[in-house]
Amino acid sequence: MPLDPDAQTVLDMVREAGRPAFESVGADEARELYRAGRHVLASDPVPVYEVRDLYARGPGGDVRVRLYRPSPQPDLPGLVFFHGGGWVIGDIETHDSVCRHLAHAAGCAVVSVDYRLAPEHKFPAAYEDCLAATLWTAETASALGIDPARLAVGGDSAGGNLAAAVAIAVRDRGAPHLRQQLLIYPATDLGALFDSQTRYGEGYLLTRTTMRWFIDQYLRDPEQAAEWRASPLRATDLTRVAPAYVLTAGYDPLCDEGEAYARRLQQAGVPVTHRRAADQIHGFCTMGKIIRAAQTELDEMAAAMKAAFAAR
Repeated sequence: MPLDPDAQTVLDMVREAGRPAFESVGADEARELYRAGRHVLASDPVPVYEVRDLYARGPGGDVRVRLYRPSPQPDLPGLVFFHGGGWVIGDIETHDSVCRHLAHAAGCAVVSVDYRLAPEHKFPAAYEDCLAATLWTAETASALGIDPARLAVGGDSAGGNLAAAVAIAVRDRGAPHLRQQLLIYPATDLGALFDSQTRYGEGYLLTRTTMRWFIDQYLRDPEQAAEWRASPLRATDLTRVAPAYVLTAGYDPLCDEGEAYARRLQQAGVPVTHRRAADQIHGFCTMGKIIRAAQTELDEMAAAMKAAFAAR
């Protein structure tokens, strides 16, 4: 399928702006560039009933989280959301519009997690913060106005990686029970070379070189890529993890590993909805001001979450 003209517009805008590659400027400047890009690309924020910043207990200290509530109704279902950005860039602010959209459209509370970033905080810091925030959400659910029996985890890109790992971890712990894991063009294997990394490794915003740089910033040692907490696709057992909604993008260097993870889950007997946006680039769901399909895909995710939360 041809590339979506809106996605091509984004690629043209980035090229004309002369934005340097993230790996060429270092983590601090890359974060500023990414924030600036979100101001241009992110859709306008949807009003919600309540937005509140809180702190969850974490292994490295308190973890800032942002609670979005679409209504004053008590016992809302809840999504714990982990932002993308290669474990190096991105934060609560860069994914504000996505979290608002999902809260409004799915009728659920969203707890967005400001986990520690690399290279200042190497693996497994981000994973540990995300797991801690998920457990904290379950433990304090009543105070947050969330139904602890209707929880999900989710995230985009690196956040999808973290959500998949957290879903495995809580399966192993036996609690909390998750209704869904929402994996938006996730990174699932940090040590493997997939064909899509070659097919779409240049010219489609996320490059193979940038992804390699992200991974190098995140891991202390390349051998850590073999751990399931870093590479969920390498987990030996995926049975009984939460049902999954997996979105992949056709012009994304990560599309093959996202689809491989969806297949592994299906082979393990996990209910999976795999939706492939064949004409899209990596990261398009955070570009709703330009890429109109972002709104459609977010609505599809929200509908899937609604159904998962309503299931008996």
